[in-house]
Amino acid sequence: MKHFHYTEVENLDVPAPANKVKIRWLINEKNGAPNFAMRRFEVAPGGSTPYHTHEWEHEVYVLEGDAVAVSKNGETRIGPGSVLLVESNDVHNFKNTGDRPLVFLCLIPLQK
Repeated sequence: MKHFHYTEVENLDVPAPANKVKIRWLINEKNGAPNFAMRRFEVAPGGSTPYHTHEWEHEVYVLEGDAVAVSKNGETRIGPGSVLLVESNDVHNFKNTGDRPLVFLCLIPLQK
């Protein structure tokens, strides 16, 4: 078993077209995970992830903040405790609509 505090992981800027987004790769192949990655995102007030799609699913759990999850079907309000399954090839993004950071965990399969 491996144990560490999330603040021990570098908090990186996510490049444009992301806006005011940081990421910590909490668990991935670099620390021994063979199949999945766990990422912690922080989206500053007014910020957003890019509107994008990819071939893999991912699971999201919101820890803090107020936001909308955007898909081709419109916007869904999300906040602490919200759980989302973004299915493969779903166009999506997350927009911080609050006055404090949006913080969420996102799990994805490692790309091999």
